[in-house]
Amino acid sequence: MTPADIPLPIMLGWLFVFGAVVGSFLNVCIYRIPQHERLWDQLSGLNHPPSTCPFCKKRILAIDNIPIFGWLWLRGRCRFCRHSIPIRYALIEFFNGLLWVVLYVAIVPAGYHAKVESSVLYSTLGALGNKGLDHAQLVWLLNAQYFYFVIMAEALLVATFIDFDLMVIPDGVTVPGMIAGVIGGAYLGAPTLWPTWFFARQELNGLQAVFPPSLHWILSLPEQIPWLIAHPHWHGLVNSLLGLIVGGGTVWMVRIIGHWAFGREAMGFGDVTLMAMIGSFIGWQPSFIVFFMLAPLCALVAAAVTFSLRSHREIPFGPYLSVGALLVLLLWKQRFSSLETFFSRGPFLLMVIVLMGLILFPLLVLMRFIKHRLGFRDEWLEDEPEEWTSGDQLAFYANKNARDGRSPLQSGSWPGIRAGQGSSHTDRWRGTR
Repeated sequence: MTPADIPLPIMLGWLFVFGAVVGSFLNVCIYRIPQHERLWDQLSGLNHPPSTCPFCKKRILAIDNIPIFGWLWLRGRCRFCRHSIPIRYALIEFFNGLLWVVLYVAIVPAGYHAKVESSVLYSTLGALGNKGLDHAQLVWLLNAQYFYFVIMAEALLVATFIDFDLMVIPDGVTVPGMIAGVIGGAYLGAPTLWPTWFFARQELNGLQAVFPPSLHWILSLPEQIPWLIAHPHWHGLVNSLLGLIVGGGTVWMVRIIGHWAFGREAMGFGDVTLMAMIGSFIGWQPSFIVFFMLAPLCALVAAAVTFSLRSHREIPFGPYLSVGALLVLLLWKQRFSSLETFFSRGPFLLMVIVLMGLILFPLLVLMRFIKHRLGFRDEWLEDEPEEWTSGDQLAFYANKNARDGRSPLQSGSWPGIRAGQGSSHTDRWRGTR
């Protein structure tokens, strides 16, 4: 039996099993990656030490590590210490298996006998619209794209839960994702959604009469760059790299503008690397759709639903970037391929992007002004004292030493601190010097 003869229900069943097994590994990533600061330590800590109970420190048996069923068999408790195991572990395994199935049905809707036109990734401009490939090559490309985007989805899932838990997105998630996105884009040999450059010159010819002569050269630009069409693997590499730069650079720009407008960090650096990773998979045009359309919409909906449940106004933005990236994939053909006319404006699109960046800063300043006029203070200033006095300084060090359980002389601190507290002679008498 060849893979093409496997019935689709059996294929989906196996994909669910594989997805659940990988989901068990994702639980390890979510738990262990944030425990280290350096990238190499985050990655090397994934396979050592072996899985153990965080409470009794005993090694988890292989039979207890079976996805979903291991948790059900133990009834959500450790085999040895009977401490409760959060149900989130089993849910992540289940929903990750479901995610594998949903992506396969959407991207490869009929298995190995798929019609390329029915895929959610199909576009006349994309790789699946290439008339030079026969049906077998296109079906292979569909399945290759499926596994390509599964890698992205797994990285997004890990980043989402870490960001929800700790409000950080470690490099151990995004950097390997960027590398996979760039290498996969070059290997696939073509951009997966849209090409790097496409210019609707015919639609803009009517503007020639209103253009100054110095801008007539714009209408002579090629509709697509010939060498990119002739060298698809280089095209895939360029598309991934450009998506990485534009995706990360856009968030970086908003981060800087937000800092100017609000006087504080508006977005974390983890959002920059996460958006760069997303861009390396989907390209630069869909990155704009994710960041400016889908992620803010998802964040607003979530903020409105959970407003009364949150103790502070800050929310992690990484999960909504992740949801936006998945929505781009699943709704690409039905909803976002119509934006082709907007992204085919060539140099005019660059002018629009620059104009949006120039408008963003005064808009944020206006929002902050209106907020202050309505009586809302900036949350990051609410807990700051108006003045840091000498008494505050002494109390700070006293509490710090009490928490550490050591005197400043033992920890190598400046001895004048204890002298200011009137206890330096007592420390010397106790032999701490």
